Amino acid sequence: MQLIVPARNRTFGALDALALIGVLGFSIARWIPVARLIPFWGCGFRKVTGIPCPGCGLTRVADRFAHFNVVGALEANPLGTVAAALFAVAIVGSVLHLVFRVPVPELVMNDREWRRARWAGLILFTANYAWVIFGYAVLGWR
Repeated sequence: MQLIVPARNRTFGALDALALIGVLGFSIARWIPVARLIPFWGCGFRKVTGIPCPGCGLTRVADRFAHFNVVGALEANPLGTVAAALFAVAIVGSVLHLVFRVPVPELVMNDREWRRARWAGLILFTANYAWVIFGYAVLGWR
C-alpha cells in the first residue's frame, strides 16, 4: 500500500465531488421530509416480501445523521451511518482542499490488497444486512 501526496492545489477531484453530493444529500435530509412528502416512498422489496432489503433504513440514516442523531442512525443501518460519516469527512476534507490548498492524498493498492479490501467489504455488507434483518424481525423497527 502506498500513499501519494501531491503538491498543494485546488483542483476539483473525486473527494470534492463526493463532498458536493454529501452537502446536497444532508441538506435535503435536514430540511425536506422526503418520506412524508412522497406517498409511495418506502422499500418496495420489503412491501412485497416482508423482508428488508440491504438498503432499508438509509433514508432514516440520512435524516438522523443530518439532525446529529448518530445513535439513531446506527440503529437504522450501521454501514449506512459509516457512509454518512465518510460523506461528512469528505465535506471537511474538500473545504480544506479547496479553501486552504491542502493536498488530497491518493491511496494506491496492489491486487492482493484490493482483493482483501473487497472481501472485507463483502463481510461488512453481510454483517450489516444481518443486523438490518435482525432489527426488523426481532426488534420491530419500521
